[in-house]
Amino acid sequence: MASFDGLLPEAGLWVDALYGTGLARAPSEASRAMIERINASRVPVLSLDVPSGLDADTGHAAGVAVRADVTLSFIAAKRGLYTGMARDFDGEVLLDRLDLKFGVFDEFVPAAWLCRPDGLARWLTPRHANAHKGEHGHVLCIGGEVGMGGAVRLCAEGALRTGVGLASVATRSAGVAALVAARPEAMTHAVESVEALLPLLERATVLAVGPGLGQGAWGRSLYRAALAADKPLVLDADALNLLAEEPHAVPGAVITPHPGEAGRLLGKDKREVQADRFGAAEALAQKFRCVVVLKGAGTIVAAPGEIPAVIAAGNPGMATGGMGDVLSGVIAALQAQHLPVFQAAVAGALLHAAAGDAAARIGGERGLLPSDLFPHLRRMANPE
Repeated sequence: MASFDGLLPEAGLWVDALYGTGLARAPSEASRAMIERINASRVPVLSLDVPSGLDADTGHAAGVAVRADVTLSFIAAKRGLYTGMARDFDGEVLLDRLDLKFGVFDEFVPAAWLCRPDGLARWLTPRHANAHKGEHGHVLCIGGEVGMGGAVRLCAEGALRTGVGLASVATRSAGVAALVAARPEAMTHAVESVEALLPLLERATVLAVGPGLGQGAWGRSLYRAALAADKPLVLDADALNLLAEEPHAVPGAVITPHPGEAGRLLGKDKREVQADRFGAAEALAQKFRCVVVLKGAGTIVAAPGEIPAVIAAGNPGMATGGMGDVLSGVIAALQAQHLPVFQAAVAGALLHAAAGDAAARIGGERGLLPSDLFPHLRRMANPE
C-alpha cells in the first residue's frame, strides 16, 4: 500500500486482510494509519488468518494491530493467536480447514498443541472401586513464612481438591493454628529448621515449594533441603526467585513462572519474555532442563524434547495474588497421582484455567478469588 488518505467509506463490517501470516515487523506507515482508523471506527471487524500487525508465530505486535471481533484462520491454527498480546486483538478465533483432510499434515511436526477443557478426560480417568489414599500420592507443600501462611494453605487445598491422597504443609509455627482451623484435612507441621523438615521429605511423593516461602534464612534453608531430597518438585513463587539467584538445572522439576519471574530466570526484561512467549518457555526448559509452565494469557507448557502446549482456557480475573499457589498444588497433585511430569503440568494448567473460567461465569471476572476455584476444581477433576 503506497498511501492512505485517512478516509474510510461507510461500512457495517470491516474484513481485514491487509497482511498474511508472515508478518514479523511493524506495519508500514500507510497500513498503520489504516489500522488505527479501523480500530477507531467501532465497526465490527473480521480478520482473515491473523489480525493485521500480529506475528502469527509469537502473537506479538511490533507496532499497531487490528483489533478483531472474529479471526478466521485457514487450514491450520496459528499458535501465536492463543497467547500473550494476541488475546487482546484476535477476538473469537475460528478455524476453516478448507476441506483439507487431516492426513495432509501427517509429515509435519506441530508447532504446538492447543489444549481445551474438553480434553481433560484424557488424563483424569475414573478411579477403580477398591482405591485407597495411598495410591493417590502425598504432596508436601513447603512455605508460609510469617505473614504469608495463606499462600501455602491455597497450595495445599489446591492439591486436595485435585484428588491427592494426602497433603501435608511444612510452615512456620506461628501459622499452624490458623492453617489447621482453615483446612483441617491438610496435615500441618511446625517446621523451624531443616532437621524438622527431613522426616516430612522422606514421606512425601511430590514437593510443592515456594508459596509464601520468603527469601530469608528460613526459606532459603528449606528450599535447599527440598532440592537435595531427590523428590519430584514443583517450584513456584519465592523458590523461583531463589533459583534465579543461583541458576542451575533442576531435571524433572516443574517450574511455574509468571512473565516477571521468567525474565529474572532468563536475565531478561519481562517485555522480552512477552514478545516471544514460546521462545521464552523453550529457553527456560533448555536452561533448567525441566518442565516450564509460563503463566499468563494463553499459558504455555514446554519441556526438553516435547512439543509445547498452549492452554486454551483462563480469564483476566485470574490475574490476582494466590492463583499461582493453587496451580502449584494442582500440578503436584496430578503428578502424585502418577501422571508423567509433562502431562501433569499440561493437565494441571488446563484444569486450573478451566476452573477459573467456571468460577468467573458465576460471579464475573473482577473480584475473582483463588479460593473460588476450589469447588470447580473438584467437579472438573471428575469429568463424566
